[in-house]
Amino acid sequence: MRLEDRLSRLLKSDLALMPFSDQIRHRLELIEKTEKVLTQSKMSLADFASGHEYFGLHFSKDEWIFREWAPNATEIFIIGDMSNWQERKDFSLQKINNGVWEIHLDPYQLAHGDLYRLSVRWTGGRGDRIPAYARRVVQDPKTLIFNAQVWSPKPYQWKIKGIQFKEAPIIYEAHVGMSQEEEKIGTFKEFTNKVLPRIVDAGYNTIQLMAIQEHPYYASFGYQVSSFFAPSSRFGTPEDLKELIDLAHSQGLRVFMDLIHSHAASNEVEGLSCFDGTPFQYFHEGPRGKHRAWDSCCFDYNKPEVLHFLLSNCRYWLDEYRFDGFRFDGVTSMIYLQHGLGRIFTSYNDYFDGSVDEEALTYLALANKMIHNIYPNATTIAEDVSGMPGLAVSSSNGGFGFDYRFAMGIPDYWIRLIKDYKDEEWPIGHLWYELTNRRKDEKTISYAESHDQALVGDQTLIFRLIGQDMYEHMQINDYNLRVARGIALHKMIRMITLATAGHGYLNFMGNEFGHPDWIDFPRQGNNWSYKYARRQWHLVDDHKLKYHLLAKFDQDLITLAKEHDLFSTSNIQLLHEDSTNKIIIFQRKNLIFIFNFHPQQSYQNYQFHAPPGKYHMLIDSDATKYGGHGRLIPKQTHLTITKKTKTKIEYVLSLYLPSRSAFVLYSIK
Repeated sequence: MRLEDRLSRLLKSDLALMPFSDQIRHRLELIEKTEKVLTQSKMSLADFASGHEYFGLHFSKDEWIFREWAPNATEIFIIGDMSNWQERKDFSLQKINNGVWEIHLDPYQLAHGDLYRLSVRWTGGRGDRIPAYARRVVQDPKTLIFNAQVWSPKPYQWKIKGIQFKEAPIIYEAHVGMSQEEEKIGTFKEFTNKVLPRIVDAGYNTIQLMAIQEHPYYASFGYQVSSFFAPSSRFGTPEDLKELIDLAHSQGLRVFMDLIHSHAASNEVEGLSCFDGTPFQYFHEGPRGKHRAWDSCCFDYNKPEVLHFLLSNCRYWLDEYRFDGFRFDGVTSMIYLQHGLGRIFTSYNDYFDGSVDEEALTYLALANKMIHNIYPNATTIAEDVSGMPGLAVSSSNGGFGFDYRFAMGIPDYWIRLIKDYKDEEWPIGHLWYELTNRRKDEKTISYAESHDQALVGDQTLIFRLIGQDMYEHMQINDYNLRVARGIALHKMIRMITLATAGHGYLNFMGNEFGHPDWIDFPRQGNNWSYKYARRQWHLVDDHKLKYHLLAKFDQDLITLAKEHDLFSTSNIQLLHEDSTNKIIIFQRKNLIFIFNFHPQQSYQNYQFHAPPGKYHMLIDSDATKYGGHGRLIPKQTHLTITKKTKTKIEYVLSLYLPSRSAFVLYSIK
């Protein structure tokens, strides 16, 4: 499609973009120009994104072939078990062209399981390096040293092929390492055997796996990546990860990967920093190459070799591991020259004031195009807090091609609401605005809390609501006012967040049942403890505690969303808002959601306008089976009341609304 046509579509979808049409045109032109430079108009973008099949270690035609891009290097040797960790002439790479080095080895010179790395020399120095395209990197448990590993087992035999997913994503965000009860690092196999069944039972249709790419520092939560093509060996083997994904597919779950292309670990031996002796091989030179807040390196998205590396990385995880899509981490950091730090985006001028890294935007557009061309059913999600227009608009409509964007302001708003307002002072009108404020031309995924809200220094929602009383008063027969308040609001917050979500929903592992503790990975500050880097599943399994009641509510809420195909439309009609009495009532499809956020006041015969008909109650947050007070009759039916005026006929529902509770009515035709 012509550029002008795509531009016209974008401008028509959002007239506020009209004053910036020249800048938008420039960005679209830059995307087209960059693609032509990369493909030279001789190949597809998908063909270009095949660096993982050229670089790195491969066994082909009865020989080993290894290639690396290191333009500033003067000599490169493979050192390892095969060379007794010495630089040997028979393991010396030859420079062939454009900074590419290559070596051909006989089959017997390398063996499955051999440890190796590169010894790279440059003018004035040398250093050991893990190959940039290494597919297997392991850490010695005693010395803690990382090395690449020759990995050539019998190929994994996939059992599930060609599966397609059409449902809106209801995402279970998970971290394999901290997914187990024991104070240790969990594995892919343990996750497959112990956690996957829980996700299936809970009703989620998508898993979003964190910390897959190898990262030297476990406490980075997987966000300081060193080896972009290697699944973290601390969780198991590549085959273990494939088995996890394969079994998830067999259970009807799609699997997304948390992809980190926004920056890279600053490690030199394990990572890409100063790989060939220069700090600017993969990254920007000077201050722009360092992320001061994250102490990491920033990619130079203007270099064809860097785009080759990153685009190939996208394709690799789809081809080799059959992930169903990606959550692109740190998009805000990528697309602004100052990483969006300390900025509040309040005007469209903020997106066109010269602060945008258009090269990063170009990379994201090309990544989305390549991914969707190869795998039309793949899903991409942007983690962007700035609200950059067009981010989750298709390329044919003038956008950058993401399928969804996260509604990142919602969890932050819940925290502000809980911290800054008394219960009886919650601004209901503003809450409704925050829950439903989204771009109409872009799909969004909402969540009440993700891993971000549970990290050390922060608190989970349930702990903010209840505090230390969680540790002593969660027994079934122990009534505690703070616990009762926390459980009630926890259910209401999750219910209204899901019910108002535009096109999908996300939950972080364990939060569905109100996991009490924050996440704190082993580090020097906590004496390298795993106490808070795990999930306490025994809490939800113990029916003498109240956690399983929250889990049951979440399960029924997810079932409701799926059975009524809630996210097939983002059309939500506000029927009634009463800020004084803390009431919100709205309709989505054939469901009416009713919320009374008032902490003390229940309302008899509360009336509001509704479509005429008969309504059946489907789910009630105050039900005793969810840890509530049971003030409503289960499965009761309501009829609208007809009211005639001089000019029209009105229909109203008259209901009992218990304090601090919510319920859903289904319109019976």
